[in-house]
Amino acid sequence: MNGADLALALAQLTAPDRVSTTLPDRSAYARDLWPRGLLGVRAGEGAPHAPDAVVWPETVAEVQAIVRLAAAERVALVPFGAGSGVCGGTLPLRRGVVVDLKRMRRLVALDREQGTATFEAGVLGEHLEHELNRRGYTLGHFPSSIMCSTLGGWLAARSAGQYSSRYGKIEDMVRSLEFVSGTGARYDTSGWHGSIDWNQLLVGSEGTLGIITRAELAIQPAPEVRHLRGFVMPRLATGCEALRRVMQRGLRPSVLRLYDEFDTQLARRSSVPDSEGDETAPHESRLAAALDQAFAHRAIAKIKSLALGMALRRPALINLAVDSLLPRIAGGCLLIVGTEGDHRLADAEAKAIFRELEAAGGQDLGPGPGERWLAHRYDVSFKQSPIFAAGGFADTMEVAIRWDRLLDLYHAVRAAVAPYAFIMAHFSHAYRDGCSIYFTFAGAAPDPRSAPGAVERRYDQTWRAALSAVTRIGATISHHHGVGLAKAAFMPDEHGAAMAIFRALKRTLDPSGILNPGKMGL
Repeated sequence: MNGADLALALAQLTAPDRVSTTLPDRSAYARDLWPRGLLGVRAGEGAPHAPDAVVWPETVAEVQAIVRLAAAERVALVPFGAGSGVCGGTLPLRRGVVVDLKRMRRLVALDREQGTATFEAGVLGEHLEHELNRRGYTLGHFPSSIMCSTLGGWLAARSAGQYSSRYGKIEDMVRSLEFVSGTGARYDTSGWHGSIDWNQLLVGSEGTLGIITRAELAIQPAPEVRHLRGFVMPRLATGCEALRRVMQRGLRPSVLRLYDEFDTQLARRSSVPDSEGDETAPHESRLAAALDQAFAHRAIAKIKSLALGMALRRPALINLAVDSLLPRIAGGCLLIVGTEGDHRLADAEAKAIFRELEAAGGQDLGPGPGERWLAHRYDVSFKQSPIFAAGGFADTMEVAIRWDRLLDLYHAVRAAVAPYAFIMAHFSHAYRDGCSIYFTFAGAAPDPRSAPGAVERRYDQTWRAALSAVTRIGATISHHHGVGLAKAAFMPDEHGAAMAIFRALKRTLDPSGILNPGKMGL
């Protein structure tokens, strides 16, 4: 079936105005926010595998019909939320059709007695939260992409919000799912009770096993009160130990976020115009601002860009200086902590957590740093541009491990990445059994006169080095961004023989192999 015939068939299943084969739409849906893809955009490259068509279903019946057509014609389907993923999880690899679910965005039901709400998968995260807030509830899920990501995307990538230490990740909130398999069959897990949690087979599968169309989620009463605080911990190791002690005492902080010495030092010295020098502004913003200020303060834009580019090409020296000097001169590590909920419980937990941090040697900075973090906590999604404009790249990697290997992981990844990129980290998403480390790195081609593709090669070197260190230590390759294409090659290293089980499940639910081909290491 050629593109024109495919578009006509899709229009008959949906509506003519809900199918597009125009070049602008096809090009837009050929990318997400994977930084490696953005390097191609900067170089003026076209989309490598633009889909044949984009379709916007409005009902689960339409999704079923689209899948059946695709299965019969052996046409690849890529489920699409809002395109904010950073791992290439929604990139078409062999053309086909992108299925954008954003017209499926209704609040289907809210059950106050059970404490659940059911939404269609295409709802944007911020809209979902607003719908709950209007009724006196919260999901408690606040990823930095909340304004430009959907419920379906959260479920596909096992998303974590900034309050996951209190509310859990998205998989902890799911009570049931509706999804369409690769045969076009509709499944509803709400009646599947027993010893197997079927929801967890779909959550995190990135659309390779089925297209999630709605989800029933556990919701919480909107918090009566919120406490936020800043502390300085004397050393990184002391701060990590304090995080562990807080979580293993059974306390429930909404925020528990520790910055390493490099990140803390940049935070203190940066001057970010839209953050008024905010010491807790996001990594990319502070990195760009600090380097910008250091090399070309008040200079014209071209000079600033050149200076930043020069700095990005010399990461090893800067990382060496950081490792040698900052632990001695930085004055400690910044920690942001908060509690929320019923005012009596939140007050009591705040006091207990603050006492724990002070007992670990933490210095109380008052509410200011916490309040500033809250005001700017979503800025990270908009702050990478200066580094890309200077000819470099910036990216983040979120991994997780048990407490006893946490600092081993931190040092191993820093050592592996140091020759290729600036690197810093914060520790967040803390749990009773372990913690996530959120690394930020930025680099460039070693020589500005390098042949085309040099930046991409340096980017790939950085990621291979980082993920090799992660799997060698025994950490997860993803805590909440997903796998997509960026980490697919390391799935066998992480999961070993379990990949055979995953492939068997894929063959069962998607026998034609049409659902999001090539992702998740398949």
